Amino acid sequence: MLNSPIKNFSDSMKHYSTYQSQFIEMFQGEFPTEKWEDCLSITNGKKYDGDYQESGSYPICGSGGIMGYGEQILCPKNTVILGRKGNINSPIFMESDYWIVDTAFCLDVDGQKLQPKYFYYWCKLFDFTRYNKQGVLPSLTKNDLLRIEMPIPPMNLQNKFVDILNQADKSKFTSLKSQFIEMFGNPVTNDKNWETMPMKDIAPEVPSTTKLSGSVWLLNLDMIESHSGQIIEKVYEDDSKMLSVAPFDTGNVLYSKLRPYLNKVVVPDESGYATTELVPLRPNPEKLNRVFLSHLLRGDNFVNYANSIATGTKMPRMPLGDLRKFKCILPPMDMQLHFVDIAKQADKSKLILLQRMESINFIN
Repeated sequence: MLNSPIKNFSDSMKHYSTYQSQFIEMFQGEFPTEKWEDCLSITNGKKYDGDYQESGSYPICGSGGIMGYGEQILCPKNTVILGRKGNINSPIFMESDYWIVDTAFCLDVDGQKLQPKYFYYWCKLFDFTRYNKQGVLPSLTKNDLLRIEMPIPPMNLQNKFVDILNQADKSKFTSLKSQFIEMFGNPVTNDKNWETMPMKDIAPEVPSTTKLSGSVWLLNLDMIESHSGQIIEKVYEDDSKMLSVAPFDTGNVLYSKLRPYLNKVVVPDESGYATTELVPLRPNPEKLNRVFLSHLLRGDNFVNYANSIATGTKMPRMPLGDLRKFKCILPPMDMQLHFVDIAKQADKSKLILLQRMESINFIN
């Protein structure tokens, strides 16, 4: 059996607060399990024949998330995307109708048995790599997925579980965006009259000069979550196989110039190589904190600005000349660091919730 019922997690949770003990109460005991074939359906992705647009009625998605927009629907809202090839271990929840290409599956649960977001969070902690059929390019098959077994708690517990995690997500992203605007205003119009410098002077494009060898992190755009900058999956390759890539390190902020509406900005936690679509900005640490810069670039105001000047129809890009000339606001460093502390606390809160999920051991 691929999954065992929830049990014996109370001792591991004793050190947590009353809030965590609510989780213990919610998921204590053993729950029946069912195979996926009895509680959900799987739709194969298909090639999208139309044009990929910057905006449109419905997202066009692959295993790494949104690739563009169009006017056709293949999958309903409140379903989960799971990679069929390549990125197979990073499920994505979709709240709107959408199209998926042939590198991904759509997982649509039976609403009488599973709450869609409970299923999504369960999938986030499940190790799908155990079903990998290939070495070089990971892949999954529909038949293997349908044989997976998972616990089916009562629906009221599934709903409570999702409510807690949704609140954490909502408070993190909403409060951070509003906090940034409250503290610093609109960074594009600089309505608070901060000191500014052109991006080329305060955060020029400077790749890493460190020579990397052996197994090295290779970062492509489909491995980056839109809007949050979180890494969906880390892939390591031998340095001898690196072609058309740029080296980066922990002093960089990586900004995707391709399709700026996808909003992919990364603060790397180790050195590696990245696709040349990611611009390796290197902020001057004495005047510009890189976490602060990442939130500036991810903010709605800058994303809208980048979209408004992007060039190209099918593959719009932020012009590097405009990025270099952009006047970056430079609030006092103590204010930047105060905001960074707020962001870290938000990340910590989300991490605690994920640790609760793991401690509960509601998957194997």
